[in-house]
Amino acid sequence: MDIVLTALAVIVAWRLLCLRYQRTHIALLGGHLADLRIERHMEMLTQGYTRAIHEQDEARQLQVLESFAEAERTVADQAHALAEAMGKESSQATGMGALPLCLPYVERFIPTLTRDFRELLRIHAAGLRHVVDNESRWGLKERAYHLSAELYLLQHSCHWFCKSRAVADARLVLRHQVKHQKVLESVSEPTRSAYLRWLRGG
Repeated sequence: MDIVLTALAVIVAWRLLCLRYQRTHIALLGGHLADLRIERHMEMLTQGYTRAIHEQDEARQLQVLESFAEAERTVADQAHALAEAMGKESSQATGMGALPLCLPYVERFIPTLTRDFRELLRIHAAGLRHVVDNESRWGLKERAYHLSAELYLLQHSCHWFCKSRAVADARLVLRHQVKHQKVLESVSEPTRSAYLRWLRGG
C-alpha cells in the first residue's frame, strides 16, 4: 500500500511540476505573440488552402491561391519578427525537452536532452521565407502544399515548446489529420535539413 501511495504522490508531484513549467513556456511565447498577428494569418492560410483544393474549376482554384499573396508575405515577416524577439531570451528560458514527454526543468539538469527553441524559430522563419519567395520555382498549387507543411511544422514546434512533443504530435493529427513525419517530408528541403540537424542536436 505504501508503494502505491508513494507512486501516486510522485505522479501528482510530476504533473504539478509539468503544469507550472508549461505555464512558464506558454506565458513566454504568448507574450511575444501578443503583438503579432501570426496565428490569425496561419489559420486563414491553412483554411484557405483547403478551400482552394476543393475548388472544382482549376482557374478558380488558382485565383483563390493568388489571393493569399499578401497574407503569405505577412506570415513570413511575422515569423521572422517572432524569431528575432525570442532570440533575445536566454537559452535557459527557451530550452525544450527533446524526449516525447514533458520533463520539467530538464534544461537545468540534463542539457543534452534539450533543444533551443530560438534556433528552431530561426529555421521556421527561413523556411517560410524560402517558400513564400518561391525560390524553388514551384507552381501555385505545389507552393501552397509546401507552405501549408511549413505552417503545420511551425505550429507543431510551438505546441512542443509549450507542452511536449507527444502533445504536439497528437494535436497535429487532431487538427490537421496529418502525422509529424508526413509534414516533415512535405516542407522545403532547406527546412527539413536544418530541422533534422536541430533535432539531432547538431
